[in-house]
Amino acid sequence: MTAIFDNLSANQNFPLPLGEPPTPSATAGRARSPRRSVSGGGRLQKPGLSAPAKQLPQARWRAKPLVFAGEGFKPKDNLFLLATPPLTPPPRGGEFSFAKLRGFSSLFIFPLFLILAFFAQPAHALLKVDVTQGVVEPIPIAISPFLGRDGNAAKAAENLVQVISQDLERSGLFAPLDPHSFVQDSESLQASPRFADWRVINAQALVSGVVVPQSDGRLRVEFRLWDIFAEQQMTGMAYFTVPQNWRRIAHIIADAIYKRITGEDGYFDTRIVYISESGPENHRMKRLSIMDQDGANHRFLTDGRTLILTPRFSPTLQEITYLAYYNNRPRVYLFNIDSGRQEALGDFPGMTFAPRFSPDGKKVIFSLIEQGGDSNIFVMDLRTRQVSRLTNHPSINTAPSFSPNGGQITFESDRGGSQQVYVMDASGGNLHRITFGSGKYGTPVWSPRGDYIAFTKQSGGEFSIGIMRPDGSGERILTSAFHAEGPTWAPNGRVLIYFKERPGAGGKTSRLYSIDITGHNERELVTPLDGSDPAWSPLIP
Repeated sequence: MTAIFDNLSANQNFPLPLGEPPTPSATAGRARSPRRSVSGGGRLQKPGLSAPAKQLPQARWRAKPLVFAGEGFKPKDNLFLLATPPLTPPPRGGEFSFAKLRGFSSLFIFPLFLILAFFAQPAHALLKVDVTQGVVEPIPIAISPFLGRDGNAAKAAENLVQVISQDLERSGLFAPLDPHSFVQDSESLQASPRFADWRVINAQALVSGVVVPQSDGRLRVEFRLWDIFAEQQMTGMAYFTVPQNWRRIAHIIADAIYKRITGEDGYFDTRIVYISESGPENHRMKRLSIMDQDGANHRFLTDGRTLILTPRFSPTLQEITYLAYYNNRPRVYLFNIDSGRQEALGDFPGMTFAPRFSPDGKKVIFSLIEQGGDSNIFVMDLRTRQVSRLTNHPSINTAPSFSPNGGQITFESDRGGSQQVYVMDASGGNLHRITFGSGKYGTPVWSPRGDYIAFTKQSGGEFSIGIMRPDGSGERILTSAFHAEGPTWAPNGRVLIYFKERPGAGGKTSRLYSIDITGHNERELVTPLDGSDPAWSPLIP
């Protein structure tokens, strides 16, 4: 089998001897269906203002570049993801098509090839959960130990199961069952699940898998997701990977499980960039840092000699824009993660801050302090370096964020006498206020889905993280604290990360937290030091 895979040429067919999903029984299935004030980069106060306390399409193969946060920050080996829409599995002995891909160089890369995807067509009463409901009872899911065919494969199999379980459990939508309660062993499970044995322990979904070493040192990782009550395979995939890339595979598998059951894209195969903080309050060291969404593969990108604030990912994942103080002058910079190269966005007479990329990654929007202390919003074309003014008002206008289609911009402004959230067209026209509640509103950021705008609210002596519709209606406070700020969206638009400061005897501490859009499942993200100003990456291609 290894030789078959290794010697495939474009459009060759090969059999996949992984067995055939069992036919659902006739009775199976069931119906279920500053404190820093609120701003995007340390609010710069205007003089005189006091600071505040169906049928599936025909399958077609396509190649995508794949990136991974590996050791160091330089390009690794060539890497591709081979992906298809869902496929109906053939009967035993059936064939799949395979397309061979050319090389591509990208950043943070380890060799990883998605070899195939085999999907069972949805049957009646398949397991489903709605992630938009206010209170969701976590789905009991059994993640059977993956089989490992030798020592190295066995260790990788153990690690895979651990990370998959942790990813799913942290989402708040799944409750992994204790493996000690499992009746069926992993070996016999590879032939076919004994569904009655899994119903006994109240499992609604089952994950099985195997890790097979290859002659070239790589691993083949296979997994299947089963609906216990419908007695049907829901999805399955197989991958080739180098052994050190096992964690990335685990996140991809967790994403596949999440999407198949919820109908929403997952967010586990992502990264977070943030500001790592250490030292006394009057002399804080702030370093640009990056990590996987679960805290693994943590790296410092800067050495702390320069103050860094408000990092934001490019949609391409290869660049970060942020505010840095050099010689006590704040300016917006671009940082290339591939090369480590840093460059100023431009040389402006005033201070620039609160940068953010456009959805296509071709522009950066930011605020510029002008003569007299006012700040206005500008946008720069990264190719031509042409700068266009979007606002022109004697007030503080900052923290801009594009809508996902790039057609609108939300931002904060005190032009009406208090700090509020506004929306305008990308050209600067049709500007209007959308927040009218009590308190001050800031740090607006548009959901990747376009259905909500997240914000920070300051009212009654505390800070809150909330969401609202793009017209300002449906305001929902998710969490409140002594100081909570800086919301950033998961790429599926269903989870937020923010940072929270707490006073203590030794000074304030700052930590990163996640929470879903219903206001449930609030969890701390573990970081080596204090953390602030997080930004969530898109899904890694």
